[in-house]
Amino acid sequence: MSLPPGFLDELRNRVPISRMIGRKVVWDLRKSNQARGDWWAPCPFHQEKSASFHCDDQKGFYYCFGCHAKGDALTFLREADGLSFMEAVKVLAAEVGMTVPQQDPQARERSDRRTRLFEVTEAALRWFRLQLQTGAASEARDYLARRGLDDETQQQFDIGFAPDNRHALGAALREKGFDEALIIEAGLCARPDGGGAAYDRFRGRIIFPIKDGQGRCIGFGGRAMDPNSFAKYLNSPETPLFDKGRNLYNIGQARSAVAKGQPLIVAEGYMDVIALSRAGFQGAVAPLGTAVTENQLHLMWRISPEPIIALDGDAAGQRAAQRLIDLALPLTGARQALRFAILPAGQDPDDLIKTAGQGAMTALLGDAKPLLDLLWSRETEGQNFDSPERKAALEQRLKDAIARIPDELTRQHYNEEIRRKRRELFGGSWQRGERGRQDSGRYRGRSRTGSAPVPIGATRLDGPNAGASLLEGASLLLCAFRPHLVAKVETRLERLIPQDADRASLLHDLLTGTESAAGARALETLRADAHLGLTPSVIRQQDEETAVTILSNLLDRLEAERAVGTELARAENEIQGEVDEGLTWRMQQIARARHLAERPDMEDSGDMNEDRDALSAQLQDWLSGEIWRKPPRG
Repeated sequence: MSLPPGFLDELRNRVPISRMIGRKVVWDLRKSNQARGDWWAPCPFHQEKSASFHCDDQKGFYYCFGCHAKGDALTFLREADGLSFMEAVKVLAAEVGMTVPQQDPQARERSDRRTRLFEVTEAALRWFRLQLQTGAASEARDYLARRGLDDETQQQFDIGFAPDNRHALGAALREKGFDEALIIEAGLCARPDGGGAAYDRFRGRIIFPIKDGQGRCIGFGGRAMDPNSFAKYLNSPETPLFDKGRNLYNIGQARSAVAKGQPLIVAEGYMDVIALSRAGFQGAVAPLGTAVTENQLHLMWRISPEPIIALDGDAAGQRAAQRLIDLALPLTGARQALRFAILPAGQDPDDLIKTAGQGAMTALLGDAKPLLDLLWSRETEGQNFDSPERKAALEQRLKDAIARIPDELTRQHYNEEIRRKRRELFGGSWQRGERGRQDSGRYRGRSRTGSAPVPIGATRLDGPNAGASLLEGASLLLCAFRPHLVAKVETRLERLIPQDADRASLLHDLLTGTESAAGARALETLRADAHLGLTPSVIRQQDEETAVTILSNLLDRLEAERAVGTELARAENEIQGEVDEGLTWRMQQIARARHLAERPDMEDSGDMNEDRDALSAQLQDWLSGEIWRKPPRG
């Protein structure tokens, strides 16, 4: 709905923002200036110990210098408590006694309907709680006692009981004045397909109320007491209040715990969450009877940038983890990550805590693995990579998976980690690096076309006749100093076959993230070459886009030079006979391709007499300078 002009401004001005935020944070009074309304605290949106979260009462805004969260009081209520915009407006208005303007009739009717549904679910919650104290619930109380759920825990989670009676809850709610249609809409009763009186959905079950971020009951989950029951756990159906794919069990209590520094732990079920909470891990949540959904992932990331997925070590838990990998990869990025803590086979969190203690769970959570590790395990465990084809298939699967990550910087780090893991798995025998080593020996001392190699220093890098050896050396040197560029041109680098063994070793090191003595020799030789003259200070001045453009241009020209060599070798063989139009045309085309590689900004107009291009001039500008010294690590 639209609000009258000035209403929101007046609302914000009436409530010091520190009052709303102060309920979620602990102010650092040494750093804060209370008289000026200048407040500092550890950020409630990400885990930290220092006070980087700033709140300014005069301006009415907050800002975190760590995670860059920012906004006003309404934004804070929406982010911290998961409220809609209008819900946040109503909470803030109630704080200062302001009346929110009336909505249009249809919106007001929907709002009133939701309010009535909340009244029905809250009445059902209280009724279930009372039933747990009756004689019919003795078996349920014994079960809860065996699981270690004392009265305090039962009260904290509002655990109740639904007697094995088809009409008990419905009759009780109707006695309180609730219409049967409203009870059915709330998901508490259902009508038989063949007609007749509505019956209770939950019967003979321990009841776990499901609440939203504000602590309002939106639905229920029930655990059957009869071991032969068709479904061990039963949840409320989809209702105007309850969407199981968009909510998490215990979300309200978990959000408060995470704001105080606890990790967000995603367990499998209600009892897992309760067991974790009793052991001190109060930032625990669980999906609602289904696999984790995309909406639930976004809800988790609003609470914590790196939730820990704690799954059982059995086959079902492993399958759930594998499904979650594929779901999370297209969503992952900075401040949207996952870690996985896989419990021992046959144990849930309650079992582990009871048998090994709280410390075992703390250690398990501390050793939680990033999503990349589970992806790697899925693609490699139990497999034999004894052939180039199997290694190639592994590489293709990993590339396809990583390509789904939308954030470029995250993809680059994934690629770097994958290269490191490949090195650990295969040592120095990763197929493409080996191919470079073998081919380099084959062509040692001569070019691929059979002509004499171009000596280092015989040509200049900015001229139209820059030799393949110098272009190759410049490309390798640039990648060595800025290794993150390797991932951007990896496929093109893999096609290179350097003209000497040391350069082949350097190329292998760049592609696999390793270091070798031969590669180090090649690097020192390139550093000492006066025609390259790359200095750390000059290279660092180039922005990312410029560096990528320059590297791509170097590779374009290198490939064109090698194509020229190949065509010349073929022409030498054919020229012995009669020169035909086909040979002339091929020579014209290869000359044009070579010129275009040297002139990436020029259209292919056929004019071969243009001056050198601006990019080559820029290249020469920053390829001059003192001999390149070894850069500091990191």
